[in-house]
Amino acid sequence: MNAPHPDELAAAPLLQLDDASVMRGDRLILDHFSLRIEAGEHTAILGANGAGKSTLVRLITRELYPLARDDGHASVQVFGRDRWHVSELRGLLGIVSPSLQDDCTSDATLDVSEAVLSNFFAARRLGLDHRITSSMRERADEALAHAGAAHLIGRRMVSLSTGEARRVLIARALVHRPRALLLDEPCAGLDMASRRRFLESLRGLARSGTTLLLVTHHIEEILPEIGRVVLLRDGRMLQQGDKAEVLTDSSLSRAFDMPVHVQRHGEYYSAALA
Repeated sequence: MNAPHPDELAAAPLLQLDDASVMRGDRLILDHFSLRIEAGEHTAILGANGAGKSTLVRLITRELYPLARDDGHASVQVFGRDRWHVSELRGLLGIVSPSLQDDCTSDATLDVSEAVLSNFFAARRLGLDHRITSSMRERADEALAHAGAAHLIGRRMVSLSTGEARRVLIARALVHRPRALLLDEPCAGLDMASRRRFLESLRGLARSGTTLLLVTHHIEEILPEIGRVVLLRDGRMLQQGDKAEVLTDSSLSRAFDMPVHVQRHGEYYSAALA
């Protein structure tokens, strides 16, 4: 498969889903789902547990594939293409998720530098056939500094707090200088202070030109830089649009099937059961 031309990437949307459906057993998890997200368009995908967020993430990362369409057209395209080598896609779309963190912290001997450097080879850790160049080390150090994790060099992943490990995962994703970051429930397990510090680091990435695609069920995590919100319910699009238009009492109440009251605090939003 040929590498995409830069002009091809520049013109293509980050994500294009056209009538995508996913079955699990006899259950329809995503139901004729369509969505387009442009490169540079910071977007939050919001919904309750079971709304279809995890399935959507796995479609984007090519861990799941949609049902074939009758017309033969592709239902899912990332950066304008429906077929990617996973390692090639990782160079354009970085991923940060609790499951990836669990994978990296399950190895008691994996240290921070190796966790970051190994992503050059789409691996969890370095193998005997992996050759690290001075350029790779420079980019890893640069990514760790950019993620606010340079002070963690020399530590083992298993020894880090949840917030520290999450910063290392951002650095791991950044070594490829990706065009976008897919953040799947990135604040899971963080306390209030750690969450705010982590979110502020993400704001810096957004301002530096990395497109953020945030998947969450907490509206408190939606950054000021995120202007668009996609609201899911039962595997379908409930609403999408400008953040201020979507984050309302009525919309959130429908999404979570309970009365919800939304408040705005400066540049952030919060919600509570009414």
